[in-house]
Amino acid sequence: QVQLVESGGGLVQAGGSLRLSCVASGSIIRINYMRWYRQAPGKQRELVASISGGGSTNYADSVKGRFTISSDSAKNTVYLQMNSLKPEDTAVYVCNSELFTAGIRIPYNYWGQGTQVTVSS
Repeated sequence: QVQLVESGGGLVQAGGSLRLSCVASGSIIRINYMRWYRQAPGKQRELVASISGGGSTNYADSVKGRFTISSDSAKNTVYLQMNSLKPEDTAVYVCNSELFTAGIRIPYNYWGQGTQVTVSS
């Protein structure tokens, strides 16, 4: 079984920074993508950033230039460095990974439990 565990959330003032981490563990053979989503109360879940196994990255327009996604493939870990935070960044940030596990020929999506990020004005 695969587990994704996020950490690094918290309360920060507007203009501040936070760094989120997500560690994937289990019988992982290969990771295709790791992604960060966020969901604010009353809003739809939003894809914030993604990184492929080859290192290609994509960002939502709302975070471009402020957030940076990176990964450490040896540790099956993805990071989200969030700078210049705004109150509208307040949400639960959830890690997602599309990956192959031992004995399974197709990739599956796995989800973490999420970590709360609150930005005060």
